[in-house]
Amino acid sequence: MGCAHCKQKKAAAKAAAAELSDLSPSNSPDGVVSTALAMPRYHPGPTHPTIPDYNKPFGSACFPNANAQTCAGGITGGGVTLFIALYDYDARTEDDLSFQKGEKFHIINNTEGDWWEARSLNTGKSGYVPSNYVAPVDSIQAEEWYFGKMGRKDAERQLLGQDNPRGTFLIRESETTKGAYSLSIRDWDDGKGDHVKHYKIRKLDNGGYYITTRTQFDTVHELVQHYTGECLCCRLIGSCRRGMPKLADLSVKTKDVWEIPRESLQLIKKLGNGQFGEVWMGMWNGTTKVAVKTLKPGTMSPEAFLEEAQIMKRLRHDKLVQLYAVVSEEPIYIITEFMSQGSLLDFLKDGEGGNLKLPQLVDMAAQIAAGMAYIERMNYIHRDLRAANILVGENLVCKIADFGLARLIEDNEYTARQGAKFPIKWTAPEAALYGRFTIKSDVWSFGILLTELITKGRVPYPGMNNREVLEQVERGYRMPCAVGCPASLHELMVQCWRREADERHTFEYLQGFLEDYFTATEPQYQPGENL
Repeated sequence: MGCAHCKQKKAAAKAAAAELSDLSPSNSPDGVVSTALAMPRYHPGPTHPTIPDYNKPFGSACFPNANAQTCAGGITGGGVTLFIALYDYDARTEDDLSFQKGEKFHIINNTEGDWWEARSLNTGKSGYVPSNYVAPVDSIQAEEWYFGKMGRKDAERQLLGQDNPRGTFLIRESETTKGAYSLSIRDWDDGKGDHVKHYKIRKLDNGGYYITTRTQFDTVHELVQHYTGECLCCRLIGSCRRGMPKLADLSVKTKDVWEIPRESLQLIKKLGNGQFGEVWMGMWNGTTKVAVKTLKPGTMSPEAFLEEAQIMKRLRHDKLVQLYAVVSEEPIYIITEFMSQGSLLDFLKDGEGGNLKLPQLVDMAAQIAAGMAYIERMNYIHRDLRAANILVGENLVCKIADFGLARLIEDNEYTARQGAKFPIKWTAPEAALYGRFTIKSDVWSFGILLTELITKGRVPYPGMNNREVLEQVERGYRMPCAVGCPASLHELMVQCWRREADERHTFEYLQGFLEDYFTATEPQYQPGENL
């Protein structure tokens, strides 16, 4: 089999030649608008376009608004080196540093990307800290209310998805104007109920800030203080609660060499069985909760898997399950972030998902479309997009899992494409019949996934076997509108199932359509018995 480190270096060399294009997304306008009145945006809210910079603090290569800022590449004379912890952190290895929120550090070395070497002023100890857990002292990034690079829709999810009272707010980077910000506030009225209003915080040439020209401020801090007393739509009463940021790696040592010893993993609880292996909740190094996918021997070539994993590791987006590490000797282990609610399919059939109404289901679809839009921009393909391969976390967060793995499976019942293990009912006809997998065949699969959401996990094409599905779809059959599903949403599914692949929508379009569905397409929606 060869040593794991050598295999990984060879795979990295091959992966370096892979074409992963980086197309910056178009950005939607930030307006002083309520979500109920927002204009349609048939393009995505911003995601972070460059892979290496995605997990930099607050989505930026450097911290804005800090004097003589430190950027990746080393701290230079006059640079900011005094930072403050934004969260508690428990060390995972002997190389990193445990700390408490509010603890202050001198940054010694920031050339390790997502992990910075720091010395605590509280304890005097030195070690590595996750760079997205700290911010320069007295900077805007250190404020509870500052959420950094975040799109309008994600701001609404944050503000509406928790028990936040009216007046809860956050500030984020403007999607359209460099150096400016947006203020998002949870509001309520009789007509619209709970909703979010967005205000652009504009920047003056002299460095000040304003929402309305008649009231200007030297700093964003002063602006926030002012509007805790003065009303916009309502007074600002408190910042939105921030979740813990995601780490891209298990530790500083696994950042580049992420083949880990099998002994470092403890499998604690089996979460599910699949055709090709099992999924477990596990612990890495006795410190870190992870998900572990174990593959049956012979499922795929370890060498091919490691080569593909090099690419998968570099894909970073908040709607993709983060790959942390691998054990490439058979049985192969795939170690990823842990998602508390399990697969979307199980969540819909047996979990809390059975009680969800249409707005929550459409929002979950929009999240999946956002992750797939990123995969689309990166010229990557999923090949097996269905509810079983979507994972659900707290607050109905959805993330895409198992992207790219289907190509590597060597099981004859799968590679025959019409064998018993192949997911015919989710697969576009050109992929099932001729093996032509593209991002457009993923769009077809997304249309099938929409039916799984609307029917709370029902198997597609009920009453039909795989052969019948393949024959009927080739003859032009498409699934009818499910009970309770709006005609406009079914029409979107049908558009995903167009015979000609290049006539199907992009995921960019699908994301925008679904994010704005209840303002642009179904503004008169009323909850029904099931949806």
